[in-house]
Amino acid sequence: MLSGLAIALLLIQIPATCLLLSRLSKGPGRRLPVEPQTITSPGLGTVSVVVPTLNERERLTPCLVGLTHQSNEVREIIVVDSRSTDGTPELVKNAQEQDPRFKLITDDPLPPGWIGRPWALHNGYLQSSPESKWILGIDADTQPMPGLVAGLIQTAEKEEFDLVSLSPQFILKYPGEWWLQPALLITLVYRFGPTGIESQTAERVMANGQCFLCRRDVLTKLDGYKSAKGSFCDDVTLARYAAACGFKVGFLDGAKVLKVRMYEGAWQTWNEWGRSLDLKDASSQGQLWSDLWLLLSTQGLPLPTALIFLTCWGWGISSPFITAVAGLNLLLLSIRFALVLAIAPSYDRTQSSPTASWLFWLSPLADPLAVLRIFLSAIQRPTQWRGRTY
Repeated sequence: MLSGLAIALLLIQIPATCLLLSRLSKGPGRRLPVEPQTITSPGLGTVSVVVPTLNERERLTPCLVGLTHQSNEVREIIVVDSRSTDGTPELVKNAQEQDPRFKLITDDPLPPGWIGRPWALHNGYLQSSPESKWILGIDADTQPMPGLVAGLIQTAEKEEFDLVSLSPQFILKYPGEWWLQPALLITLVYRFGPTGIESQTAERVMANGQCFLCRRDVLTKLDGYKSAKGSFCDDVTLARYAAACGFKVGFLDGAKVLKVRMYEGAWQTWNEWGRSLDLKDASSQGQLWSDLWLLLSTQGLPLPTALIFLTCWGWGISSPFITAVAGLNLLLLSIRFALVLAIAPSYDRTQSSPTASWLFWLSPLADPLAVLRIFLSAIQRPTQWRGRTY
């Protein structure tokens, strides 16, 4: 019976492992992280920044301060508020007194078929200056570092990207999130490979709306954010639509220029981030279930499978197939622990106690839970998001 189970696992896991290794093997050739830069004079006033907000007062200040420190390549900073009731507009007005580039607008009531975030971004794009060459979407929970916009623009111009987004450096504070969040992040690495690589097809394109730069003329050709209006992962939906239309799309490492404090604790991370990580709104059913098979085979199963078959081995229950499946899953676990070292620069340890952050190194033990969260998200559609009910 155990040999039969071992054969079944080998048939499921070997193809998935080969696919995973083919994706991870592209890592050494990936583009270097974006570096902070100072812009040269031709870049002055070429960027309109759009920040969507809805009751973000508690975490908006670092974002506003970071944007203030961007140099003159930023023409305007448009904060699109969706009728916040927590004092967010007053916070933006205070920032406007210090930096006249800030502009506060209120978007119209949400039309049928739209999700709040793409609607706010679409309104910001429509209200932006036609003189700006680039539109940069920035989330309220980000902390832009000095030189972010200049470095991103220089990279986009050099690489001739039409649309490019960045992965940030994450700020974690509590033990539970240090254990769970890296496991959830790895589900993206397993499905789409490391940041900075070339995507072979539009359906494998990855993006991050926390820092999302697009040429204005390209966004006009895409009809703004309408292609992603009903998507809970509007960043990936829009990026894949742009790639399918023939535009060059990039997803780069931005850990040196952008930080983000997304959620407070493990429960918020599980509940909020986990709801959109399946990317079902940007994927076909075939792609979605193919990705779930890959995650189950290479991230969800290795830990329990290795423990079960090594225990059987210790009890003297052995066969060539049992040995093979135990070895394969030990290999997958060793890859996973090696990736902990690879993603370590994506985390800021300066704002957390050592007693909490050490759990980062044990995050592979949360992999079965992370994969379970992706499965649950794949079969459910959110009914609430960022204070709105849909």
